[in-house]
Amino acid sequence: MSVQSSSELSKRAVSMPRFFLHLEGSAILIAVIALYSMQNFSWWTFALFLLAPDLAFLLYPVNRKAGSILYNLVHTLIFPLAIGLLSAGAGNPPGIQVALIWLAHIGMDRAFGYGFKYLGEARETHFSRI
Repeated sequence: MSVQSSSELSKRAVSMPRFFLHLEGSAILIAVIALYSMQNFSWWTFALFLLAPDLAFLLYPVNRKAGSILYNLVHTLIFPLAIGLLSAGAGNPPGIQVALIWLAHIGMDRAFGYGFKYLGEARETHFSRI
């Protein structure tokens, strides 16, 4: 681990990237909950599947590289946004519901400081490096 100068720490403190990542995650979570509510989807379904993307973490102890790749793939906004947009265009409410629950999970993770995994320790994420 490298020692950071006080000017490097000061620059990081002023720009506050960690704060903005938490804020961004909170904004995603709140927006998705509002959209989910407007669709009148089941809150039981929401609660049941909210943590489903974390099942990808089960591969991590078996193979760190594959586990971190899978975990990161299911924790990127790309796939649920694509599913949501395609489902909205096709008039597919179940697809929209899946996408919104998935996005809520990602927003919740970011709000609480859980991020993309590196190949090191399971707790080492992009949040731990800022």
